Amino acid sequence: MASGNPFFDDLRNKPEVIDPPQGEDLMDINESSANDPTQTPIKPNLTVSSSVRELLECPVCLNAMYPPIHQCSNGHTICSGCKPRVHNRCPTCRHELGNIRCLALEKVAASLELPCKYQSYGCIGIYPYYSKLKHESQCVFRPYNCPYAGSECTVMGDIPYLVTHLKDDHKVDMHSGSTFNHRYVKANPHEVENATWMLTVFSCFGQYFCLHFEAFQLGMAPVYIAFLRFMGDDNEAKNYSYSLEVGGNGRKMIWQGVPRSIRDSHRKVRDSFDGLIIQRSMALFFSGGDRKELKLRVTGRIWKEQ
Repeated sequence: MASGNPFFDDLRNKPEVIDPPQGEDLMDINESSANDPTQTPIKPNLTVSSSVRELLECPVCLNAMYPPIHQCSNGHTICSGCKPRVHNRCPTCRHELGNIRCLALEKVAASLELPCKYQSYGCIGIYPYYSKLKHESQCVFRPYNCPYAGSECTVMGDIPYLVTHLKDDHKVDMHSGSTFNHRYVKANPHEVENATWMLTVFSCFGQYFCLHFEAFQLGMAPVYIAFLRFMGDDNEAKNYSYSLEVGGNGRKMIWQGVPRSIRDSHRKVRDSFDGLIIQRSMALFFSGGDRKELKLRVTGRIWKEQ
């Protein structure tokens, strides 16, 4: 809902999440509230009403507040991230904020235990207010970003949802089996502005894998890269290996590696050169003919480590 004040509305559109408190910022609050976020979920000892949650919501950015929580002389609160952004003026009553800490609210927050925000994805954990953010940043149930690299797709979801999304919305080729044999053709391999790239999804071993192939600029010349990503977390990805092979004219190149999790963005994997890299001159050599058309055949397989 708009506040009627364009300045505060703009701040709401640019929220700033404050890290959970550490050290003396927490004052007397029991250190046991900073438990390991991956620990066995603990049972709540306090029912959190919606009114209490609203008290802990910053009126400017609308995010949860963490120490130091500031208040004006009239008792209106604001998070430490937004305080300098409102030029030390209370966004509710416009009085000067000063340096008053709302210690009572900080201690109330320390007594709260809340469910993980990824509860709808399967997380059943209940966590202390001050360690909830840390848990959520590592929660194994947190949704994945769409691995499609051809657009700035913002869709998120669990693996079954993303597989359906890739098939129905991006029209990605779906294959069953652990081996592949793909041919990539481009009429003018000297142009990289509209990068040649493809994404194919493979289903094997009860898992899904994304095979990427694309061209990108490296220095003054384009290069081609092929790599595999695992649709799941990194600890599961390490259970698999894959190989890629490309060749022609009696020569070939082979790459072997571990698929990267789709938790790592497509760009991060590509820019780390973690895959089969083919220089343009070599790619054209493999293509044969007059070298005016790119014709590459990439083969490979995926296997599960014992």
